[in-house]
Amino acid sequence: MDQLALLFVLMLGAVVSVPVGDRFGLPAPVLMTLFGIVLAVLDFVPNVDVPPDLILPLLLPPLLYASVRRTSWRQFTANMRPIFLLAVALVFVTTAAVAFVAGAIVPGLPIAAAVALGALVAPPDPVAATAVAGQLGLPRRLVSILEGEGLFNDVTAIVLYHVAIAAAVSGTFSPWRAGLDLVLSAVVAVAIGLALGWAANKLMSLLGDATLQIGMTLLVPFASYVLAEELHGSGVLAVLTTALFLAEYATDADDVMTRLAGYTFWDVVDTLVTGVAFGLIGLELHNAIRTASGRWGEMLGWAAAVVAVVVFVRLAYLMPATWLTKRLHAKRDYDEEIPTSWRETVIMWWSGMRGVASVALALAIPLKMDDGSPFPDRDEIIFIAFGVIMATLVLQGLTLPWLVRRLGVRADEDVEKAFEKELAVRAAKAAKRRLKEIEEVEELPEELSEQLIRRAFDIGTRISPDLGDEERREAHEQRARRVKRLRRIQGEMLSAARHEVLSARSEPGADPEIVDRVLRHLDVRSLR
Repeated sequence: MDQLALLFVLMLGAVVSVPVGDRFGLPAPVLMTLFGIVLAVLDFVPNVDVPPDLILPLLLPPLLYASVRRTSWRQFTANMRPIFLLAVALVFVTTAAVAFVAGAIVPGLPIAAAVALGALVAPPDPVAATAVAGQLGLPRRLVSILEGEGLFNDVTAIVLYHVAIAAAVSGTFSPWRAGLDLVLSAVVAVAIGLALGWAANKLMSLLGDATLQIGMTLLVPFASYVLAEELHGSGVLAVLTTALFLAEYATDADDVMTRLAGYTFWDVVDTLVTGVAFGLIGLELHNAIRTASGRWGEMLGWAAAVVAVVVFVRLAYLMPATWLTKRLHAKRDYDEEIPTSWRETVIMWWSGMRGVASVALALAIPLKMDDGSPFPDRDEIIFIAFGVIMATLVLQGLTLPWLVRRLGVRADEDVEKAFEKELAVRAAKAAKRRLKEIEEVEELPEELSEQLIRRAFDIGTRISPDLGDEERREAHEQRARRVKRLRRIQGEMLSAARHEVLSARSEPGADPEIVDRVLRHLDVRSLR
């Protein structure tokens, strides 16, 4: 098996892991990691040969963009304080704690190398948090905070990592220079992200075609990441800024086909790239194990100590941080999404899984210093990092569903239904307002006007059947049954039409492009 065949195997595993995970109630990323471990121990499977400096640029941009599409700027602003406490402050605290413990237990480990280890294991993975927590029916506020933490903590951790690596390689360190680098990295990233978001929005409006617009959304995250890194900014923050800008300003309510196709396209990209990323984590474990040859007891002890620090520092930090956030929240006059009980705080603690970014940063540690000597304890750092990744991703990922069920942390369905009903009412009222505006300039027959008023009401009741009184609901249910029967019969008719048109492809002299064009019209008609 060569590298290309291995990539196709990982993609196949990514597709299969989703229904398997749904069937057994297990997170697909964790299954892919276990699948990668199984592949790593097979003799005919080659070692992964991906340059470490390409892992982040290839994997993170599409994963981050897909994650941001599921959220909004409003959610980030509502969660600004808890996200800041988790994505910035907790990363610093975890980095410092890991650096202190690693420097104390690993003989001869320089401070800068210990800080690099702390930085690369500090950030929980945004993809793992979203993929695992998002499927468990958790309260939306928890998922929002976990997504925000996962998306923004990479920014802090990667900058800390680069500062520590530079200090270790050169032998010099300036706190003031490090702080300035952090600020400049953020400023450059935000500027590039906004500029590319604005330019992409303008360009997509000129392209017009849905296929070209979706292709543009695939290119923009990579362009944003690479350009920011070239200008010494944070590629992660640049992608986040670009994605948030496009999510806020590049949405056309009437562009139905682009929106539907875009959702499908990015669901496919997210599934495949997530599966490959976590499969690579399992495959890279083979290299980490090879470094521990003959030193298993000692290195496993180091890894276990760092795992304990990473896990329990998060718990020790979250308890007072959540309490402080609640106290500050009580003094605010606007809504803020925060954990409301100790059970939700425990779920947040156990959701701190490490993943793609930690693997890429561990493998990106340089081989040599500026003076040509080997990087100190590089093999030990990589082994400890993989120990943390495996312990948090596999152990926590597999037990998180059980913990959620045990603690009874579930989304508030009453609140969700109330909001859905509110949106249904707003949609129906907007349709009626527009109908009145049309009636003011166009003379409509009374029968047609009454029919359109009923359809405006149906817009709301189809979203939320609880709208209206019992008589109206019964009438709506009767109409819904008639419509369902009509659609079933119409669907069979359209199916017969599609089969007939599709069979023309094999007829002599048939033009496949014309056949596909007619078939596309029938497909669009089927969506209505």
